[in-house]
Amino acid sequence: MTGKLMAGAIVISALIFGAVVYYAQVYKFYEPVEANGLTDVLLTNLVTGESEPIIYDSFEAIDADSSPIRYRACFTTTLSLPMLTETFEPYEGGEPRLAPDWFECFDAEAIGDEIKAGTALVFTSQRNIEFGIDRVVAITGDGRGYVWQEINECGDKTYDGTPLGDDCPPREGN
Repeated sequence: MTGKLMAGAIVISALIFGAVVYYAQVYKFYEPVEANGLTDVLLTNLVTGESEPIIYDSFEAIDADSSPIRYRACFTTTLSLPMLTETFEPYEGGEPRLAPDWFECFDAEAIGDEIKAGTALVFTSQRNIEFGIDRVVAITGDGRGYVWQEINECGDKTYDGTPLGDDCPPREGN
C-alpha cells in the first residue's frame, strides 16, 4: 500500500512539474511589445547598409528576456515586393521559428511554405542586434509581414565552440 502511495505521489508531482514547465515555456516569459512607430519594422538599405523604417500597419509583437530568439512580430505593409527587392538587402537562409500557439498571427510553417514557394521574401532587418543574432523580416506578395530573430554564423560558431573568424564583430565584455 505504501508503494502505491509513493508511486502516486511521484506521478502527481511529475504531472504538476510538467504543467508548470509547459506554462513557463509557452506563456510566462512572453510579453507584448508595444509599437513605437520608429523601430518596429526596419530593413537594411542596399546602398547605405543602414537599417531604416518602412511603412507598416497592424503591428503585433511578443518578446521574452529568456532567449534572444523569442522575438516574433506581425504587420502589414503597402510596399510592393519589387520595390522592396530593389531597395533592401535580402537575407539568405531565414527560417521562421515557431511561436506560441496563442500568438495566432505568426504561423511559422505557413510562413516557411510561402518563403519556399517564393510568395514571401526575407530581408535583413538588423545584423547582430545582439551578438550572434540577426533580426529578419519576411514580407508576402499581399503585404503581410513577419519579424523574427535568427542565429547568424558568428552565433553558430559561439554556440558550437568553433573559433570566431575576423568577420565576426567583437563581443561586448571581451
